[in-house]
Amino acid sequence: MLTAISSDKIDISSEKKTEDFAHKFLKKIKSGYIVFLYGEIGVGKTTFVRHLINGFQKENKLRLTEVPSPTFNLCNEYQIKNIKINHYDLFRLKSESEAMSLNLFNGSSNIITLIEWPEIINNNKIKNLIGLNFEYDEDYNNRFLTISSNKKISFLNEFK
Repeated sequence: MLTAISSDKIDISSEKKTEDFAHKFLKKIKSGYIVFLYGEIGVGKTTFVRHLINGFQKENKLRLTEVPSPTFNLCNEYQIKNIKINHYDLFRLKSESEAMSLNLFNGSSNIITLIEWPEIINNNKIKNLIGLNFEYDEDYNNRFLTISSNKKISFLNEFK
């Protein structure tokens, strides 16, 4: 069960704000973390992932790559020097057993794992789990992000 660490919503209404949050987030996240990205279609999950991955590439002076949604191939992998990032999209999967057949958490101590549409996964035993909940306001003009975790991850309080 993820526990909210803050009731504060982070404004990501513009792409620049999403990019700024992704750059702050990448400075704190490391291998072994698993990030669940919740939210409706079009709310900014893949945009956040693109800015996160491109941010890692910039920091390592690498060529920026395209970061598409892995909806059809289920996983896109990015090797950024000694960091491997696996970006999953489970939208088309129907059960937890289908998701687990992807070996989502094997070797996760050396990988940052990003999972869109993680609702089908039982997360009770996942260590180092961070939940990012992307949402629209009532009139769909603004977007916000809240952060949760299944344990206290010290840096998360910096995003309050």
